[in-house]
Amino acid sequence: MCGITGWVAFDQDLTTARATLDAMTATMTCRGPDAGGVHLERHAALGHRRLAVIDIEGGAQPMTVEEDGRLLAALTYSGEVYNHLELRAELEAAGHRFRTRSDTEVVLHAYLRWGQDFVTRLNGMFAFAIWDARTEELLLVRDRMGVKPLYYQRTADGVLFGSEPKAIFAHPSVRPSVDLDGLRELLGKTKTPGHAVYRGMAEVEPGHVIRVRRQGVTVQRYWALEAREHTDDLDTTVATVRGLLDDIIERQLISDVPLCTLLSGGLDSSAVTALAALALRAGGHGPVHSFSVDFVGQTENFHPDAFRATPDGPYARMVAEHVGADHRTIELDSTSLTDLTHRHAVLHARDLPGGFGDLDTSLLLLFRAVRRHSTVALSGESADELFGGYAWFHDPAVVAADAFPWIAAMAELSGPSGRPEDGLLSPDLLTRLDLPGYQAQRYREALAEVPHLDHADPFERRMREICYLNLTRFVRLLLDRKDRMSMATGLEVRVPFCDHRLVEYVFNTPWAMKTFDGREKSLLRAAVRDTLPAAVADRVKSPYPSTQDPDYPRGLRSELAEVAADPKAPIHALLDPAALADTVRPGSDPQANRAATELALGLNTWLADYEVALEL
Repeated sequence: MCGITGWVAFDQDLTTARATLDAMTATMTCRGPDAGGVHLERHAALGHRRLAVIDIEGGAQPMTVEEDGRLLAALTYSGEVYNHLELRAELEAAGHRFRTRSDTEVVLHAYLRWGQDFVTRLNGMFAFAIWDARTEELLLVRDRMGVKPLYYQRTADGVLFGSEPKAIFAHPSVRPSVDLDGLRELLGKTKTPGHAVYRGMAEVEPGHVIRVRRQGVTVQRYWALEAREHTDDLDTTVATVRGLLDDIIERQLISDVPLCTLLSGGLDSSAVTALAALALRAGGHGPVHSFSVDFVGQTENFHPDAFRATPDGPYARMVAEHVGADHRTIELDSTSLTDLTHRHAVLHARDLPGGFGDLDTSLLLLFRAVRRHSTVALSGESADELFGGYAWFHDPAVVAADAFPWIAAMAELSGPSGRPEDGLLSPDLLTRLDLPGYQAQRYREALAEVPHLDHADPFERRMREICYLNLTRFVRLLLDRKDRMSMATGLEVRVPFCDHRLVEYVFNTPWAMKTFDGREKSLLRAAVRDTLPAAVADRVKSPYPSTQDPDYPRGLRSELAEVAADPKAPIHALLDPAALADTVRPGSDPQANRAATELALGLNTWLADYEVALEL
C-alpha cells in the first residue's frame, strides 16, 4: 500500500514546483516508507510514497508509459488489484508489453487499452490518479467500498489531491478551516459521502471517478449497490458465500512480503484466519501467522457490559490452536493508552479528532507491533455490516427508529444526553450545531438512495434500508479508522469482506435468509462452521475490545485538568466552563464522562497542532 499526492494547474508551469511537490509527498512517508518518487509535467505534478508489497524491485512510482519517446500517461497508485494476473494476460494477448510484475503497471495499461471504463474491470482496494498526457486530463479513482482514501481540493485552475488531508495542507495555498457544517460532520457520525469536514476539501466518493480537465471538474459514478432478485435457495446461497470467500482469501494472500491475519476470536476474523490457513496449507506454504490485542489483566478481571459478554483472548487462542496458526498476543497497558505521544499520533494519523478513543490508540499500537513481523494483514472488517452482525440489526425499537441505526442504538443505551458531544461542549454551540437536525437530514438523504425491489413486504424493505445504511455509511467510519491506523505504521490491511462480488450477492439476499437460524450472521456462520471450533462459531458478537482498567479514565481526567488550567488552550472556546469544572473536580467519577473527555482532549490537540480556523 502507498501514499499518493499531486497537483494539476492548467494556468501554471509545474515543472518549477518541485519543492512544493516534495513537501506534499513527504507527508505520505508513513504510508510508503520504502521509497518515494515524483513526476513533473507542465500542468501536472504527481508524488508517490511506496510500501513495497508486489514486485519489490520493479514497482517504482509514479509509473509512466511512453510511445516513440512521447509520454502517454503517468500513474500514482495506492492499492491492490487482486485480479491483476488475469488482466495482465488479457492485455498481453492484445499486444501490451510489460516491464514489471506489478499490479500498478497492469492498471496503467488497462486504462490505455479500455479508457475510463477500465475501472469496472478492477477487483480490489485502490485509490489512484492517472494523468493522460495525450488529452491533458487527470482521473482520480477510488474503489467501490471506499477501503482506500482519496481527497481533493479544487483550485482556480485545477486541483490538489492526496491520500490524506495532510498532503493537501502541505501546499502553501491551503490552510485548514472548518465551518459549522464541517463540525457537524465531524461530530455527527453520519459519514456523508464526499464530505471531508475541512472547508473546500472533498473526498472522492467510493465507486466514483473524478475527471479534471481545463474545462472543469466532472464526477462520474461507476458502481453502486443495486436491487436484484435473489433466486438461490438456502443451501445454494450458503455454498455461494463459501465459494466466494475461498476465492477472495486465496487472491488476497498473494504477497511478496510477510503476511498475517488479525484475529480477535470473533466469527469474522476467525473465518478469515481459518480460510487463510486452509489456502496456505493447500498451496504448500507454512502456517498462517495471526495477531490479537489484549490488555494487561483484562482476561482475568473481565466484567461483561452492554457491548461485550466475553473477553477475546481465550477465543483467539482457541482458533489459533484449531487451525495451527503461529499466533502472538500483543498486550497493552493503560500507561501506553494514555500516553500523550501515542494519542497525538492517532490524531495526526486521522487528521481529525473525535474517533473511537482508546480503541484507536490500541489499534495503532497493535499495528506497530504487527509491523515488526508482517507488512500485510488480513482483517475481518465489514462482515458485521454485510451479514447483519450488530445488535441494532435485531432490536425492533432501533429498526423502527427514524434515524441511522447506530445513532438510535446509542441513544437507546445512554439516552439522548449521553452523547460525547453533549458532555462538555457549550450549550450555545450545541444549539447552533443542531446535531439531531443534521443527522436527520443526512438520514433522509441516505434513505432516498436505497434501491428497492418491487412488491417487497414492508419488513424486508426496511431491512434492506438498514443494510444499505451500514454498507454505505457506518462501515466507512471503520474503514477510515483501519486505514489510518494501519498506514500510520506502514502496514497494509486487506479486507476480504469488502470484495464487491460478495457485497453485491449478500446485499440482495433476503433478510429472512440472513437470519435463517434465528441469529445474527447466519449465512457467514453456516458457510464457515466446518473450519472453526463450535464455541467460536456460536460465539455472540463482541466488538473490538476496550480497556476496563480504571487507570485509563483517571489518566484522561488528569490530562483534562491540565487543559482546564491553561487559559491559552484553544478548546476553551468550545466548552461549557461549568461542565468542565465539574468533570475535573476531585472526587468526580472519571468513567462517567470518559467519551466526552476523550473528545475534548482530541479537539484541543487538533485545534492547536493543525492551527484550524473555526468559522462558526
